[in-house]
Amino acid sequence: MAEGDQTRLIAWGNEMRTVHERLREALRVTRDALREGRSGESATRDLLLFCHGFCTALDGHHQSEDRTLFPAIAAAYPELRGTLRQLEQDHSMISHLLTGLQASVDRSAPPDELERHLEGISAVMESHFRYEERRLLTVLGTLTLDRDPREALGPL
Repeated sequence: MAEGDQTRLIAWGNEMRTVHERLREALRVTRDALREGRSGESATRDLLLFCHGFCTALDGHHQSEDRTLFPAIAAAYPELRGTLRQLEQDHSMISHLLTGLQASVDRSAPPDELERHLEGISAVMESHFRYEERRLLTVLGTLTLDRDPREALGPL
């Protein structure tokens, strides 16, 4: 294997880990904003901003995987199609949870309700990321995918 190929293979796995860590951090920032409990319009505006950014980033990451990365993996590794279907189902579930969070934020729900939404998203997201990393990082190390990582993993 040429040195450039090895670098590319390592980079894909590192990029997925980096994207996941950025999304974890965005969720932490969002939860911290809620927990700080600032009162009034400023807190609501901050939470709207954090939630919108987090929801957009997470949804964009999953759409990019579904559209670009997963079809490439399925073509190269047909035996992983069941895993990819499970990951796509997770994406759908997370999207549903994000829609619920956004609706609660839009109607200025009380902090305990927002925290429950964030707790549910956090649990599913973390489980999904761990499963995805366990099942796909090795595959990413061998995948031939001539794409920009932002196209396949989202613009994070």
